[in-house]
Amino acid sequence: MKICCQEQLLPGETLAAKWDAAREAGFDGIELRARGDGHFAGRLAELRAAARSGVVMPTVCPDTDHFIGDFDPARRRDAVVQLRSQLSVTAEIGGEGVLTPASWGMFSLRLPPFTPPRKPAEDHAVLLEALVELAEHAAREGVSLFVEPINRYEDYMVNRVGQAADLAEEVRRATGHDSVRVCADLFHMNIEEDDLAKAITDAGSLIGHVHVDDSNRLQPGTGHLDFAAVFSALHTIGYDRWLGLECRLRGDPPTALAATTRFLRPFLAPGA
Repeated sequence: MKICCQEQLLPGETLAAKWDAAREAGFDGIELRARGDGHFAGRLAELRAAARSGVVMPTVCPDTDHFIGDFDPARRRDAVVQLRSQLSVTAEIGGEGVLTPASWGMFSLRLPPFTPPRKPAEDHAVLLEALVELAEHAAREGVSLFVEPINRYEDYMVNRVGQAADLAEEVRRATGHDSVRVCADLFHMNIEEDDLAKAITDAGSLIGHVHVDDSNRLQPGTGHLDFAAVFSALHTIGYDRWLGLECRLRGDPPTALAATTRFLRPFLAPGA
């Protein structure tokens, strides 16, 4: 396993400066952020130059206000178009994949008005349509799309790792590709899963990316999450891909980021 840090958490005005800060803090890569309206493709020259200079950028996390499960068909279509572009750019710079939630910030079944304007069967059809198209595009580009379950207060469509794993399996059956996988985010899992370790082992090889953060949405080591159990489960399934730091930071960034990698490194070896 290797550890990357989302770019907005790193000090520095350029990717080169952020890469220096990432390596100084003990990270192996940078997880990029991708805004909408073609902005990420507009960074291609910058990203190519960074890749040529040795910056490791394995994954991309979206930074927009609409996603593939949006109620509005036009916004839904735009989310697919943006993800297709982001997958292509990621492939060009040697990355592994792009993340997406189903519907972050759009609706919650746990907050008023409680009743969504769409039935569960319609929700499923909307997600499957988008994911099938994206799976085929990702497979052509040689990268992956990672579906990230989000907690019930921020996303009403996909909250648990098992739900995302079921979608990934359904997409594989429909397309013959395994290019849609799961991003397991420990903060969201802490809210939604009965047993974090079991959720990981149940999903097994369908987990393609992991977001490491603590129970309080701060950097690992500041909350009460059982990292030993989580990493034991990851070793059990043979997970050897990236861990991405996505959280707020307690303390000044250089100190907090270095403390994060010092905390996580001992868990990376099997049997730790």
